[in-house]
Amino acid sequence: MQLRDQLPDSLPTVTGDEARLRQVLANLLDNALRHTPAGGQITVRADSDQHEIALHMTDTGTGISPDALPHVFERFYRADPARVHQGGSGIGLTISRAIVHAHAGELTAHSHGPGHGARFTLRLSTHDSASGGEAL
Repeated sequence: MQLRDQLPDSLPTVTGDEARLRQVLANLLDNALRHTPAGGQITVRADSDQHEIALHMTDTGTGISPDALPHVFERFYRADPARVHQGGSGIGLTISRAIVHAHAGELTAHSHGPGHGARFTLRLSTHDSASGGEAL
């Protein structure tokens, strides 16, 4: 598996709880690793404007069906019932989205369906509209 980054040399800072935001990033990467087979690729890309930073984690993994996509952030939801006993508690994306919302941000998922990978996008304000904390 190949992990690529397409990160600019500098990005604006965001204000927030560094440990919780690291938890979100770790969860997104863990999900991408679990759903991307050997020989696949995970790309982390970021861009920004004067108001927000957007981080996109894209994989060439199993993808998400159109029926499952609206539910991926629900507690204990698993798109593939066969994966119920294959690690994870089914609440990582739910917790991640709650953390992002607590930082006045947005976490979204996109996929063109099974076999076409997935992209998760994390958007955070570059202004101090979050609940306080350290600059990241």
